[in-house]
Amino acid sequence: MTQLVLSLFPGIGLLDTAFEEEGFCVVRGPDVLWGGDIKRFHPPAGKFDGVIGGPPCQSFSSLANLLATQGRKPRFGNLIPEFERCVREAKPTWFLMENVAKAPLPRLDGYGFAAFLLANEALGGEQERVRRFTFGRRGGLAEDLRRYIQPVALMLPARSRTITQQLVNNAPGAKCGVRHPTVTGRHAGRQPKGGHGLAYKFPDAVRLQGLPEGFLADAPFTAEGKLRAVANGVPLPMGRAVAKA
Repeated sequence: MTQLVLSLFPGIGLLDTAFEEEGFCVVRGPDVLWGGDIKRFHPPAGKFDGVIGGPPCQSFSSLANLLATQGRKPRFGNLIPEFERCVREAKPTWFLMENVAKAPLPRLDGYGFAAFLLANEALGGEQERVRRFTFGRRGGLAEDLRRYIQPVALMLPARSRTITQQLVNNAPGAKCGVRHPTVTGRHAGRQPKGGHGLAYKFPDAVRLQGLPEGFLADAPFTAEGKLRAVANGVPLPMGRAVAKA
């Protein structure tokens, strides 16, 4: 029987797509990208087999330190409590939350859970990207899903660092208030003049996230908006591996 899954903080649906490709039926909840507000969302109880999602990670990533130096705070703050609330209201059999390694673990009474780190390069990806997944099961112990995930035998010798939505200005002598979206890393690309990292174009980001060529081609987003949306997502091969597990 096909499992019905609720996706929280879906963004452009990269984790959702991975679960759909593995046979799940995914219902997407509200997202700020589409004008939604998770704080006003109340899922029905007992309708979903599982709940998946990745609350905004900016508060727990290196971006928070960058913003702090500029006297700013991450826009969305810690929304993990909203993920917890929705799981409590939906009462699914299981949940899966993804975030950066330093994010707090979800706490839900009545659910056993197992948390683990998964590296994209260990799955054969070109991009270096580590995410933490927390798998919870109601009324019992949850298995460590890594036992069902097969790493590659050999990793690529040259890899790119994490695609990030961090905004930096590569122009010499530019002020902090003027920034341009980049993908920082050491991929074999062009080094911007006076830059602090490699400036990737959107097609490169699409490839590094394991997405098909032409992804978001018809979306009414700016180039910066597309890069932000793709950078926020789970790499598709990583999502597939977790969904399959």
